Amino acid sequence: MSRHSLLPFAALAALLLAHWGHSAAWSIALGALMILPAVMTAVHHADVVAHRVGEPYGALILALAVTVIEAALIITLMLQAPPGGETHATLTRDAIFATLMIVLNGVIGLSLLLGSLRHHTQGFRVEGAVPALSVLLALSTLTLVLPNFTVSTPDASYSKTQLAFDALVSLTLWSVFIFSQTVRHRADFLVEGKLQDAAPRPSPRAAIFSLILLLIALIAVVGLAESLAPSIEHAVTRFGLPQPVIGILIALLVLLPETLTAIRAARNNRLQTSINLALGSGLASIGLTIPVVILTAVWLGLPLELGLDAKSITLLALSCLVATLTLVTGRSTIIQGAVHLVIFAAFLFLSIVP
Repeated sequence: MSRHSLLPFAALAALLLAHWGHSAAWSIALGALMILPAVMTAVHHADVVAHRVGEPYGALILALAVTVIEAALIITLMLQAPPGGETHATLTRDAIFATLMIVLNGVIGLSLLLGSLRHHTQGFRVEGAVPALSVLLALSTLTLVLPNFTVSTPDASYSKTQLAFDALVSLTLWSVFIFSQTVRHRADFLVEGKLQDAAPRPSPRAAIFSLILLLIALIAVVGLAESLAPSIEHAVTRFGLPQPVIGILIALLVLLPETLTAIRAARNNRLQTSINLALGSGLASIGLTIPVVILTAVWLGLPLELGLDAKSITLLALSCLVATLTLVTGRSTIIQGAVHLVIFAAFLFLSIVP
């Protein structure tokens, strides 16, 4: 068997040992050592499945896998946080906002820059990118900005009724987008002309085997990340970092598979796939993670503050404006990639030095 076939089981074994060792130093070190190989293995098997089913279903599979990891991590950390604590109430907001900044600036920026360095100029379909961005802008505004201006609650949060409405709207818009992407307007999300990737499609048996290994790898990633969660919070507190850094670390971890896949696609002259992955993961993060977290928070009576502060709203608005100007052109340049990456660097810097 290849290493990609063995690593999911090795990661699962590490997860069992980590839970057996509880908070021992060796169990934490083992979890930290195995989580990155588990993520990389998930990327490999997601690529195999995606190659078999074709676009845009391949991007959808990876986006759903990432959403499972993100929702599990957020809920776990919310349950572990002290009641009424800042992390307890704002973790979901911080993780979702970090996801949006990563996909709109980090993933798209790296894809545009690295793809342009190798192929000068690349094209993608505006017909698919712009509708996806419009849904993402609507969901991000309704979820992360509007809570600051409602009067049902005294802080930047929604009431239970408003949370239920936001969850319903998020799930509805995501479902409509997926129907458009995979059924009604599927051609808008495909690479124009002949695909550059001439590698043969995996057999159905190989694809099913990779799907099983992908699920095992995801279970291991979620479990290992949950076992590392207390150590992450302790490290952030020990080094005196702002609490939003926890949300950034969650987003960076769960988006690593899609980021690597998007960069690889851009370098292989398949920028359309990169755009699908970036926008799809952002949409899944709000359209699926938010309803799951809201349901859990309401059911367990956990506080949930979704409204961003003024600095974050400014960065989000700038990111949305630049992403719009980028995606309406239908072509990539080094300049566009550099602008996105500078905004992403500003987001990271201001999160650590607010």
